[in-house]
Amino acid sequence: MRTQFVNEMKNLNEKLITMGKMVEDIIEFSVKALARQDLDAAKKVYEMDDKIDEIELDIENQCMRLIALQQPMAKDLRVIGTIMKIITDLERMGDHAVNIAKVTLQIGDEPLIKPLVDIPNMASLSQSMVRKCLQAFTNEDVRLAREVACDDEAVDEIYEDIYTELLEMMIKDQKIINQATRLLFIARYLERIADHATNIGERIIYMVTGERVEIN
Repeated sequence: MRTQFVNEMKNLNEKLITMGKMVEDIIEFSVKALARQDLDAAKKVYEMDDKIDEIELDIENQCMRLIALQQPMAKDLRVIGTIMKIITDLERMGDHAVNIAKVTLQIGDEPLIKPLVDIPNMASLSQSMVRKCLQAFTNEDVRLAREVACDDEAVDEIYEDIYTELLEMMIKDQKIINQATRLLFIARYLERIADHATNIGERIIYMVTGERVEIN
């Protein structure tokens, strides 16, 4: 029974890592679709999110089966509980990527009001945060999980810069208000993705130490 449980936990961990990499991909894909104003690519984000939703449900069902059939205790139970929390945050990240795709479709082929620099930087940082979380989970690395909070602060700073810049642009030229507002929404979605990564970092710390902490 223990060998079966160990094998199932290994399979569960592998599925979680797969889901995390899918989320990394969808973040990158959605922002590249925006930067290139590639509307076909933006539509594909919806398909990518459907696959993320499918694997989330699969992982959740497997977690519930393990709890019901194996009755895990102590650390094992914390790991399973942590996985169930992590997949919720990952799924919401995918939803935010879909929101970015929706805005991209709304903007369409309308010329962008400014070169996109900060938004891709936010996306890159957010992807890096997800990657660190996956590494921290795999290696049970509390230090790396805490690093995610520092990255979140950097994302917040970029968001504030974008907010200030676009607000000033809207004051000077009211004709750009619609697109500027949409770009603000995108920046906000990326900021929320980073927040979810921070949540995952906290979950990992709890999984390893049994202590509930706020790292940001």
